[in-house]
Amino acid sequence: MEDVAGCIACDLTSGRAQLPGGLIHRTTHWRVEHCVGPLGVGTLVVKPSRHVVHVAALTDGEADELGPLLRRTSSVITRLAPSSQVYVCLWSHGPVHIHFVLQPVSEDLMSRLGAHGPALQVAMFSSEPGPDPVAVAHFADAARLEFVDA
Repeated sequence: MEDVAGCIACDLTSGRAQLPGGLIHRTTHWRVEHCVGPLGVGTLVVKPSRHVVHVAALTDGEADELGPLLRRTSSVITRLAPSSQVYVCLWSHGPVHIHFVLQPVSEDLMSRLGAHGPALQVAMFSSEPGPDPVAVAHFADAARLEFVDA
């Protein structure tokens, strides 16, 4: 696996940066982790284990696992963080490698910030504090169990 220093996704995988809640789930080609930043407790990231910056560069094995893992991760979030929607967004901004952000979004959150979709995420980055690390750890523990039971 290529490991690129300065890529936050690689830094979190390697331990150079602190991963909130720790690794939640792993497949042959992908990792599921809690999101770093202000998108709220229960926002998970699905990222390839190797450093890759373009969806077009995914291997057949990575591509074969991706759809089912996104669905499974969304189901886990839905069970643990009831919401009106689970956003599934691809973020790819090299040199950071691709990662899918799965975010539970409630009507209350959209109403409070007066936004939805990408504008909601922008609003959260400009106004929301990062989530409580203890709450993230509890969510990650519960999510690990959900992945085992699924």
